[in-house]
Amino acid sequence: MKILVMGGTRFVGKSLVRKLLDQNYDVDVFTRGNKAHHENTNLIKGDRNNLESILKLKNIKYDYVYDISGRELEQTKLLIQNLCDSFQRYIYVSSAGVYKDNYELPLSEKSPLDPNSRHKGKFETENWLINQKIPFTSFRPTYIYGPGNYNKIENWFFERLYTNKSIPIPGDGSLITQLGHVSDLTDVMIRCINYDISKNNIYNCSGNKGVTIKGLIYFCAEVCGLNKNDISLETFDYKQLDPKSRKGFPIRLNHYQIDISKIKNDLDWKPNFDLLSGLKDSFIKDFEFKKEDTFDKKLDSVLFNS
Repeated sequence: MKILVMGGTRFVGKSLVRKLLDQNYDVDVFTRGNKAHHENTNLIKGDRNNLESILKLKNIKYDYVYDISGRELEQTKLLIQNLCDSFQRYIYVSSAGVYKDNYELPLSEKSPLDPNSRHKGKFETENWLINQKIPFTSFRPTYIYGPGNYNKIENWFFERLYTNKSIPIPGDGSLITQLGHVSDLTDVMIRCINYDISKNNIYNCSGNKGVTIKGLIYFCAEVCGLNKNDISLETFDYKQLDPKSRKGFPIRLNHYQIDISKIKNDLDWKPNFDLLSGLKDSFIKDFEFKKEDTFDKKLDSVLFNS
């Protein structure tokens, strides 16, 4: 069975490709070629925004296409319009960031979408796939964490805890967020091809539970071998921050939690990692102890208004 992975050399893609190879799939990876890739894959170098690059795929027949790097509708159009149409499923990584803020949590797949979201290209792609009757499955993860994470989420907290620095905390830390381990996401992405019910369906995907930001910090402290009573939390008024400053904190500054009952029921699936075991996995396999001060003083002046 031949599979194309769009973007398979970092984080989600790297985890997915490794598992596909372990299951003896024949894997092509399309990438700009800037990162190391797995052995036993066929690496196709190119820019997915460039027609000449995409035409390298035109006469190759794939059974399944995994698109991890697609962010905008035009990228998906260019790819699919120049692929052999024999593929059985187009499996797309969308985002739970497509939803509007809502008073009711957790958010389901039917919750209202935010047309001004920075992820709007994701749901525009999903709508196009539906309208064009292209066989697809789309996953909407929350914050993805785990070994290889190039986004500063868990490592943002690990670095500060490990260097004994104060942890900025929005308000009283009671905002709810939700994280999903990369291995759980890639497991279910592969699993879906064996379930017909997942065809032409969209799924929220994350860990089983939400967690407060303070709770997340305490879990990270436990992983670092610290007592929660020995760490310093310094409150900042997140409601007074301008939008650009809000991006300095690794977790969105509002409640954020999704319902994952649909994916669990349809695919007979559940996450293998709870948050504590997932953070331990990330810390042990990925976090590098650094002697130099990794604390971002400029960010502190923004968050602490000092």
